[in-house]
This record gives sequence, C-alpha cells and structure tokens, in this order.
Amino acid sequence: MEGLSERQYAARVGLSRGAIQKAKAAGRLVLHADGSIDASASDTRRAEATDPSKTRKPPAPKRKPVPEAAVSAVGDTLREQGMSAAVTGGGTTFLQAKTANEVLKAQERRIRLQKLKGELIDRGRALSLVFRLARQERDVWVNWPARVAALMAADLGVEPAAMQKALETHVRSQLDDLAEVRPDLR
Repeated sequence: MEGLSERQYAARVGLSRGAIQKAKAAGRLVLHADGSIDASASDTRRAEATDPSKTRKPPAPKRKPVPEAAVSAVGDTLREQGMSAAVTGGGTTFLQAKTANEVLKAQERRIRLQKLKGELIDRGRALSLVFRLARQERDVWVNWPARVAALMAADLGVEPAAMQKALETHVRSQLDDLAEVRPDLR
C-alpha cells in the first residue's frame, strides 16, 4: 500500500514539513515499509500523542460589533430602493450592506450633480434669502401709508392725518398676522 510523502502529509494536516519530520523522528507517525506515511494511522497516533494545550488554535476572527443604528440604516436604505431588507441572525448580510453602501454612494453622487447643476440649494442660504425678502416686503408696507395717505385723503375728501393713522393701524395689524408665518423648508 502506498502512503504519503512528508510534503503531502504536511499539506494534508496543515503543518510545516519540518514539523512532520520532527513527528516522524519522535515516532508519532506510522510509516509503511517503503518509508511513506500511513495518513489515517498517523492521524490517530498524532491525536493520542499530542498534548491539546500545545496545539495551535486558529485565531478567532476579529470582528468589530456593528452599531444597531448602522444596521437599521442599511435596512432603511434598502427599503427606500424597494429591495428586501430581511434581517438574518440579528444583522444584515454582507451583500445587503454592500448593496446599501453602493446605493448611498449613488445617491450622494446624484445630489452632488444636482448641486453642480444648480437644481439644489443650501438650506441655510434659502432661509436667509426668505428672511431678507420678508424683511424688505415688511419695510415697503410700513412706509406705504405715509406715501399714499395724502393721495387717498384727497380722493375721498378726508383729513390726511386721519387717513394715514387708519392705514398705519390696518397695515401693522396685517404685518403682525404675517409675522406668525414661518417657512417650512423640508
């Protein structure tokens, strides 16, 4: 019966050729008459003769715990795109996370392109512009009664001071009502 060479047996059991040579010299391997190694018998003898505390254990994979917020964000992104976001074993699969990452990168690129084209504007800038426009509009209305009171008084045949006071009262009341309005830019 033909056995394995030192190299073949080393590759089979995941050890170096030097370690196999040491085991052979120490008598922990079963050899055939031709000097080749009897694999199954040698495996049994090595298991009996080897101290379990001195065997190398494969290193545990180093995995960082993924925050629950990240896992739920992956699921949300997949659901937004109409994809399945099934949770498997308390987390998402690598393929789901990779798909969500690619979707997010595509969304980021689309937003960047829309900004470059001028289709999107900065929220803070938009609020600032709305505020400035509202302030200008208010200033025009505050000054309006003084400009038109004399003309309206002449047309209606009333005293200009009384007309101006009445107009200012009504304009200020209207502006107070408009002050309650807040722009909702979502």
